[in-house]
Amino acid sequence: MAASSRKSQKKSSKDGPKFNKASKNQFKNSKKQINDAVEAQDLALPPDDDVPVFPRGGGHSLTQRERDEIHAEVDAEFEAAERGLHKKNKKKKKTERKANETVDDLGSLFGDGISGKLPRYANKITLKNISAGMKLWGVVAEVNEKDLVICLPGGLRGLARAADALDPILDNEIEANEDNLLPTIFHVGQLVSCIVLQLDDDKKEIGKRKIWLSLRLSLLYKGLSLETVQEGMVLTAYVKSIEDHGYILHFGLPSFTGFLPRNNLAENSGIDVKPGLLLQGVVRSIDRTRKVVYLSSDPDTVSKCVTKDLKGISIDLLVPGMMVTARVQSILENGVMLSFLTYFTGTVDIFHLQNTFPTTNWKNDYNQHKKVNARILFVDPTSRAVGLTLNPYLLHNRAPPSHVKVGDIYDQSKVVRVDRGLGLLLDIPSTPVSTPAYVTISDVAEEEVRKLEKKYKEGSYVRVRILGFRHLEGLATGILKASAFEGLVFTHSDVKPGMVVKGKVIAVDSFGAIVQFPGGVKALCPLPHMSEFEIVKPGKKFKVGAELVFRVLGVKSKRITVTHKKTLVKSKLAILSSYAEATDGLITHGWITKIEKHGCFVRFYNGVQGFAPRSELGLDPGCEPSSMYHVGQVVKCRIMSSIPASRRINLSFMMKPTRVSEDDLVKLGSLVSGVVDVVTPNAVVVYVIAKGYSKGTIPTEHLADHLEHATVMKSVIKPGYEFDQLLVLDNESSNLLLSAKYSLINSAQQLPSDASHIHPNSVVHGYVCNIIETGCFVRFLGRLTGFAPRSKAVDGQRADLSKTYYVGQSVRSNILDVNSETGRITLSLKQSCCSSTDASFMQEYFLLEEKIAMLQSSKHNGSELKWVEGFIIGSVIEGKVHESNDFGVVVSFEEHSDVYGFITHHQLAGATVESGSVIQAAILDVAKAERLVDLSLKTVFIDRFREANSNRQAQKKKRKREASKDLEVHQTVNAIVEIVKENYLVLSLPEYNYSIGYASVSDYNTQKFPQKQFLNGQSVIATVMALPSSSTAGRLLLLLKAISETETSSSKRAKKKSSYDVGSLVQAEITEIKPLELRLKFGIGFHGRIHITEVNDDKSNVVENLFSNFKIGQTVTARIIAKSNKPDMKKSFLWELSIKPSMLTVSEIGSKLLFEECDVSIGQRVTGYVYKVDNEWALLTISRHLKAQLFILDSAYEPSELQEFQRRFHIGKAVTGHVLSINKEKKLLRLVLRPFQDGISDKTVDISNDNMQTFIHEGDIVGGRISKILSGVGGLVVQIGPHLYGRVHFTELKNICQFDPLSGYDEGQFVKCKVLEISRTVRGTFHVELSLRSSLDGMSSTNSSDLSTDVDTPGKHLEKIEDLSPNMIVQGYVKNVTSKGCFIMLSRKLDAKVLLSNLSDGYVESPEKEFPIGKLVAGRVLSVEPLSKRVEVTLKTSDSRTASQSEINNLSNLHVGDIVIGQIKRVESYGLFITIENTNLVGLCHVSELSEDHVDNIGTIYRAGEKVKVKILKVDKEKRRISLGMKSSYFKNDADNLQMSSEEESDEAIEEVGSYNRSSLLENSSVAVQDMDTESEDGGSLVLAQIESRASVPPLEVNLDDEQPDMDNGISQNQGHTDEAKTIDEKNNRHAKKKEKEEREQEIRAAEERLLEKDAPRTPDEFERLVRSSPNSSFVWIKYMAFMLSMADVEKARSIAERALQTINIREENEKLNIWVAYFNLENEYGNPPEEAVVKVFQRALQYCDPKKVHLALLGLYERTEQNKLADELLYKMIKKFKHSCKVWLRRVQRLLKQQQEGVQAVVQRALLSLPRHKHIKFISQTAILEFKNGVADRGRSMFEGILSEYPKRTDLWSIYLDQEIRLGDVDLIRGLFERAISLSLPPKKMKFLFKKYLEYEKSLGEEERIEYVKQKAMEYVESTLA
Repeated sequence: MAASSRKSQKKSSKDGPKFNKASKNQFKNSKKQINDAVEAQDLALPPDDDVPVFPRGGGHSLTQRERDEIHAEVDAEFEAAERGLHKKNKKKKKTERKANETVDDLGSLFGDGISGKLPRYANKITLKNISAGMKLWGVVAEVNEKDLVICLPGGLRGLARAADALDPILDNEIEANEDNLLPTIFHVGQLVSCIVLQLDDDKKEIGKRKIWLSLRLSLLYKGLSLETVQEGMVLTAYVKSIEDHGYILHFGLPSFTGFLPRNNLAENSGIDVKPGLLLQGVVRSIDRTRKVVYLSSDPDTVSKCVTKDLKGISIDLLVPGMMVTARVQSILENGVMLSFLTYFTGTVDIFHLQNTFPTTNWKNDYNQHKKVNARILFVDPTSRAVGLTLNPYLLHNRAPPSHVKVGDIYDQSKVVRVDRGLGLLLDIPSTPVSTPAYVTISDVAEEEVRKLEKKYKEGSYVRVRILGFRHLEGLATGILKASAFEGLVFTHSDVKPGMVVKGKVIAVDSFGAIVQFPGGVKALCPLPHMSEFEIVKPGKKFKVGAELVFRVLGVKSKRITVTHKKTLVKSKLAILSSYAEATDGLITHGWITKIEKHGCFVRFYNGVQGFAPRSELGLDPGCEPSSMYHVGQVVKCRIMSSIPASRRINLSFMMKPTRVSEDDLVKLGSLVSGVVDVVTPNAVVVYVIAKGYSKGTIPTEHLADHLEHATVMKSVIKPGYEFDQLLVLDNESSNLLLSAKYSLINSAQQLPSDASHIHPNSVVHGYVCNIIETGCFVRFLGRLTGFAPRSKAVDGQRADLSKTYYVGQSVRSNILDVNSETGRITLSLKQSCCSSTDASFMQEYFLLEEKIAMLQSSKHNGSELKWVEGFIIGSVIEGKVHESNDFGVVVSFEEHSDVYGFITHHQLAGATVESGSVIQAAILDVAKAERLVDLSLKTVFIDRFREANSNRQAQKKKRKREASKDLEVHQTVNAIVEIVKENYLVLSLPEYNYSIGYASVSDYNTQKFPQKQFLNGQSVIATVMALPSSSTAGRLLLLLKAISETETSSSKRAKKKSSYDVGSLVQAEITEIKPLELRLKFGIGFHGRIHITEVNDDKSNVVENLFSNFKIGQTVTARIIAKSNKPDMKKSFLWELSIKPSMLTVSEIGSKLLFEECDVSIGQRVTGYVYKVDNEWALLTISRHLKAQLFILDSAYEPSELQEFQRRFHIGKAVTGHVLSINKEKKLLRLVLRPFQDGISDKTVDISNDNMQTFIHEGDIVGGRISKILSGVGGLVVQIGPHLYGRVHFTELKNICQFDPLSGYDEGQFVKCKVLEISRTVRGTFHVELSLRSSLDGMSSTNSSDLSTDVDTPGKHLEKIEDLSPNMIVQGYVKNVTSKGCFIMLSRKLDAKVLLSNLSDGYVESPEKEFPIGKLVAGRVLSVEPLSKRVEVTLKTSDSRTASQSEINNLSNLHVGDIVIGQIKRVESYGLFITIENTNLVGLCHVSELSEDHVDNIGTIYRAGEKVKVKILKVDKEKRRISLGMKSSYFKNDADNLQMSSEEESDEAIEEVGSYNRSSLLENSSVAVQDMDTESEDGGSLVLAQIESRASVPPLEVNLDDEQPDMDNGISQNQGHTDEAKTIDEKNNRHAKKKEKEEREQEIRAAEERLLEKDAPRTPDEFERLVRSSPNSSFVWIKYMAFMLSMADVEKARSIAERALQTINIREENEKLNIWVAYFNLENEYGNPPEEAVVKVFQRALQYCDPKKVHLALLGLYERTEQNKLADELLYKMIKKFKHSCKVWLRRVQRLLKQQQEGVQAVVQRALLSLPRHKHIKFISQTAILEFKNGVADRGRSMFEGILSEYPKRTDLWSIYLDQEIRLGDVDLIRGLFERAISLSLPPKKMKFLFKKYLEYEKSLGEEERIEYVKQKAMEYVESTLA
């Protein structure tokens, strides 16, 4: 509990970290106890005992009055001493101070028993005078699992343990939620009454004390009884239980209980009532008989209840928080003394007055006998001292709100009061309301301030930083020192991982050092991080008081850890503090935390951890990681890969990755040879004889299958020894992991390297790589590992697996299960199912023993094993008895003095031999390594040898033939144990002339098992596994039945199993019918299965349901074809059976039967049955071991059939297909349903992928699935195979040209395709062109509806250029647009160009806008050049044959006085050149004919391309000149109703928006499968055109202004109707015209530059020249970036953005802002991760551009890309940062309305509090417009009504209000509003505007009566005005 409490105290420093407490040690030593008290507080605010209190009374004879006087004088003296002012008063007060020094100490409390002179100062609670038993009021600051942190009066903090927060009686009620109890009962900000239990001195810091509190009501209400409880009293109670009608309450006292009815609980309070909850209630009634008090918990009632004056009330009944009525008794120096409840007096200090900002004249507010309400703050029963509060929040029973944060800086803080020698009271301008703050004199300045009142005046403004916050008083504490604003670290939130900071060592312990930053924040430097190396005595390395440099390791909650490791502190590498920052290739520093055999764990900043595998440690072969690295070492790492989601990082200590080419890569499982280089303690390092590899490592346990042989082998191997065969286990790095185990080498072809290679129920060799308590891990090749659970590791229940297996042991594992999703492999190592089936284990033993003997012999003088030639097993040799002992007889040999023989007692055969005698003995075994020979004197062995060497040659040959005939492999024989060796038995076979054989007593999996004991002469059954040969070291190898079968099986079961074998015919009964197999039983307890492929021979006659003719219980004749290792539910084995007719009639079954299923060829027709189907593949079984897979797109080509793939291929369905590829390792085929064409043409796709081939020909109809819809005219990417994709050209989507051919196509949709063309790309891959046109051959379907429309239409498909002819009408899609014209696609291979002059009959101002990419156009062919393949087309309609050239240019068709429509061709200063519609004739409208008034600047009114109505004034046929006029008087009497086209309106709209938005960056779409280059007229490809064609996504526009044009215009426009607004409007118009003129000039200049360019830039060099010529043009830079994105070079685009920001002139702020916005878009699309990348760019942009514009630009980006969460977060920050901006608040309102969220009213209220007064009208009116448009109209009406009630004469507001109502269309409401408006008393001009608007509205409705009515009202107004 103590630990958790300390933790809570650390957390609680939020209330105020200490700032530079060392600066406070300026007081004299004589006042050290005062300083101790100051430092003792756990928050920044110095304790309130700086304000004097009275010393505690003690043994003296002074009266109360005299003592009070002395108290006051002493306090004044101490105050002067603390503030450095004691020098002046030293002499004057010297005698008084001496007299009082002996009286008492500082810090006592006075009670109500005072008499005589009143005290001068109010009571204050400090750490010095607080004592056990005090009752205090507090606020819950933190709620932890085990304790509460409570803020007390005077800024103190206390702790309440969980056990002290509730009464013990409630433990039974709330036992269920004991672990997380406190957070459910208490909440932060809750007011609680508590009592002090005890005070402890803090062990960590001297002078600090911990205050332990209790919230138990039994202590607070100790003196309360039912008699003292009165109605109207407020009581606090626990909820003891919840009943049907209410809650039973507990007051901590056994004498009475309480009840709270449900209807009296405030339902709207939102309180979740649970047992243990603290509730306050007012006593409604008292049932004294039942002793029940009935309460009501209405918060309003509780907060207003005042305690009644009771007779005889004791101080024990006073509870903190109780409200009383009090009267002012006297005014004190720092507060007020009050009397209450007749008998009691209490004091209110200056921080608890009614006014939270008490000025110097605060005393004037408290006249004597003034009546006030107050709440009890604290009660000290010992001194009877009572503290009261008048705080308005506390009076309402609420904790004061906190609107400031520790560390915040406020520049404009107003000085409210200056306390001489004490400090300053400030008014902090926090939002939404200001906050009081107090700055003590020690925190005012760095140096000592003597006269505070002279330096700081009331009403002045200062800059302050928040140090802490007193939650109970609602008072902040601040600091004015300049150093407080300079430090990097002020609070915990300022500390970031990786930050380098200076710190001061304040404590050193065995666990590390405590460091304090200049801002007062403390951190821990753990012992391992105090130095690069291990420190034994940290006190010598770190001295207390030393200032050192540290780097922050991590920040968790408020616990900060730092490091002093030199490498980390001075590192210049990137800081890795989150998993998201771990990008591949990043190089950074970390430190090793753990070293394992397989690698090192490395930790980075903020708890990020990674792992470096052994292969990436840079170790020398055979070297261990622990020998090269140590824990705590700083290492430089390179990140190889990372998975942030799973918090995994793979590291490498090698900065440059070692790469081996694929050709040089040695495959897993391959066999290599090597020469020994060096022998290390744990491994053998060899030079590998393989390309690309230099060295390999053989761990000691991998030298042999037997552990003892591996140890001996390592001891005899010397450098230079060559291994003939080594298996490659792992090839992750250039240092291979090798194995010399015979079991792995012999089964190298069967060893799996991937989970897909493993099949259940198979037995695979492997080795144990790890052993844990719950099982064993078995590894195969590479990292492929299986797990054998404890229950599957051994047959019996063994206690310790580490005693059963050893790491590196060779094992045989039975595969139980392979989880395809997780890749987990479950194994069994039980000997019963993993026993050896051959003698390889024994064979390896003898071969390796012979090799060891050879190595040992070559070690001793180079002699070879020549002596072995004289000792042949089975032969008889002569020897001399050397000695005889208890174990047997030792024999020596004359020719080989270093070889000995040994005869056991069993082999003496009863013969007696003496030392020195010569004997003849038969050789039974030769141990070459030990140079020991086992002999026998048995006559059967000696006679056998002699008979074999007799002279009867014919009989000898016969005997040899018989012996060779008798002994056969796999033959079962009876044998007798002759010699029992440690690892094997020497056996004799009596039935076969006593041949000598050898059998192992253990197996791979039982090497460490307790072995079965054999006796000499014991009979055993064995199987012949290998006849004598060189591969068996000349020995006959046998396999004991006890090894090959289950050790626990009975002889009866062994006999039963031996009665059946592969090839036997059995009568079996069907027990179960499954979709793919039959289950049967036969014999006695035997079970088998018939696979579905073992039923029928006829592959051509495919039967859908083969098992339909079989029934359960039916008996069938079957042949056993294999024995499966897969156990069934009864734990017996399943035999593989067959009922094929061919199998039943065959006489012998050869071994080829097991492998006949792999004998298939590509193209062969096979049949299989579906056993699994998913969304992509159907898996089939062809035979028992051969599987096949069918891809969804290979199953059909009709989309409807592909959609029903899973339904068509259900489990058990028979499928016939053609073999497309064969994987012999996995025994897996890939099938397709359609047959192959004869031969393979040149146009055949052959893509190799995992040994699979796909054959597709031109003209094939295939099924496809849309993979991607390319932007612009890119077309579609369609998947037609598992790894094969084709492209559908934009013109191949539909039969005929349509407006939007991509409509109707979605990603993932199935389509029917035809292969048009197959080509090979430069990279060697294949490119497939597809078509979706149903009119092609083979593509027609029943639901095709557009075939009939394909005949004789302009959209007829064109394949060749020969199909085109001049004047032919064609259709096409715009491919790209340039300044010279555009290119259109006519078909897949045909493009045409359209010159700018041929785009339209009229003037085209912006080809990019009028001819967007992908637009369908129709035109006429002008010319065709077949050789150069150039086609030119015109889109002009006037070029048709209907009008001749003479008619178009004929002046005679024009007559003076005609009114015609024309289009402005050019604007000059003297007039307009206008092209007359439907002609090529151009006339001039002189400036004098433009208007009745004088026109100053034509360019600001008219623009080229506008359509105008003109009158022909004069036609000069000789000079071919036409004069035109546009004055309005020319058209007054014109009856011709000519209407302007809608294009004019759209053009005007475009002009208002702007000709081009430079803040757009083209988004780059994915590169298509193959981009077709279209050459322009001069042969060069137009790069910009290609960019636009590839990325036709509309430009990402960012409007930097608010999107509220109609709102501002509405106000300004209607204001123009008033006299006051006219002058403003004229000024605005002049300013707007000037601005418009400048923008127009810039646009013209930019357009001229574009026109002057002969060609668009196509290369980076051309772009470089362009940016050098226009360095300040953001348009050019953004185009350059877009070009680089089209080349997929994102980094280059970023570098161009950086260059642009550096190059553009600093004055061109808008141009720079455009680049920043483009940069936002770039990072949003390509950043990694995008969110963080955008934020980084955003932070940089804020330093260079207008912050508000940058914020608005980023907000626009988030809103366009629908990143709503980020947009909301940004908008929230903007509101705080730009709270005086009307635009920002309106964007917030607009966003809430568009998202249909609640809270608009709250935002409006906040905005009105923040915005200046002059912006309120604009904000309210525009918010109302938004409500009308997007929200609730009634709310908009109420806003308009509210503002009009305040400003009724603002006609502009009336106009906007009316416009919004007119838009909604409620006629009655609109008329009522008009009636209200015209009834106002306004100036005539304003009334005229209102009447005119009213009349226009009625005219729009067309009701004559209403029109006359409005006119009549207007006349009445005029008459009344004239009158």
